This record gives sequence, C-alpha cells and structure tokens, in this order.
Amino acid sequence: MSVTTCLHRTRHDSPSRRPARRGLTLIEILIVIAILLALGGLVVMNLIPTREQADVDLTVAQIDRISSALDRFRLDLRRYPSEEEGLTALWNREVLEDERDMDRWRGPYLDVVREDAWGSEWIYRYPGELRGEAYYDLISPGPDREEGTDDDITNHDRLRGEDGEIETFDFDDMDMP
Repeated sequence: MSVTTCLHRTRHDSPSRRPARRGLTLIEILIVIAILLALGGLVVMNLIPTREQADVDLTVAQIDRISSALDRFRLDLRRYPSEEEGLTALWNREVLEDERDMDRWRGPYLDVVREDAWGSEWIYRYPGELRGEAYYDLISPGPDREEGTDDDITNHDRLRGEDGEIETFDFDDMDMP
C-alpha cells in the first residue's frame, strides 16, 4: 500500500471510528474544586499561627528598639522621659519639661513610633509599676488591645519566672566575699 493511499484512508475514515472527545462532567469539576478548597484551607490554617507569632516577634523587636533609645536618652539626660513627656521625647526635644535638658538632648534617639503590631498605642510609664519605681514600663496591649490581660507584651517579660511573676534581682541576697 502506498503512502498516498494510507493518507487517503485516514482522512476519509468514518466519524464513528474517531475517538470521542469528552469533557469533564459537573461532578468531576466539583470534586476538583473541593480538593483545591481543602488544600487551600490547610495552607491557611497552617499560616495563621505563623502570622500571630510574627506579630509577637515584631512587637518584641520594637520593644528592644524603644528600650535601647530610652537607654541612650538616659545616658545623655541622666533620666528617663517623664510620663508627660512620654516616648515623644525620643524624637522631639520640644516636649522636654526642663529647658536645661534641651542642651543635653542629642536625639532624635528613635524614629516616630506610635503603634504596636496590632495598631494600639504604646503604653509608657515612668516610674514603672511592674518592676519598681527605678524602672520604666513599656507595654503593648497585645492582640486583644486591652491592657492588663495575659497577652500583654512588656519590656519585663524576659524576667518572668515559670510562675509568670517578674523576678527581681536583690543585691542583698548575694553572698559577697
């Protein structure tokens, strides 16, 4: 049989011999969509805790940054900002209460920072209440945006013991030679 005859036969085969084209049925499409939704749900459920932990980590890093700026402020002015001056004293010397402090101010110590990762304003207290009057308190109300709850994040959290209480260091308890 020649090549021309073979080509000729292939072109003129009856439609019943051609393989039938078949699309996906509605049920098959729904099954594919359900599988994709289930996979998407698994991905989202695994990413939500990661996002929450990232917000906590960001807030802890912000606390460290603000604390560092407060320490530099204290080195220059020999005191922490008052509660009235607040964190604004770290970037705006015009809020300083004592004019003599304006000459010692070598800021800005920090870029303007107003809110934590959840959009709440930072709570700054000096003298502090959590660890004692010699320290300042820097508090993020946390994800629930309410101060005084278990999810608050403070500059003293690293000092919390297993019981959740802030451990203080007492020099009188040390054995000195």
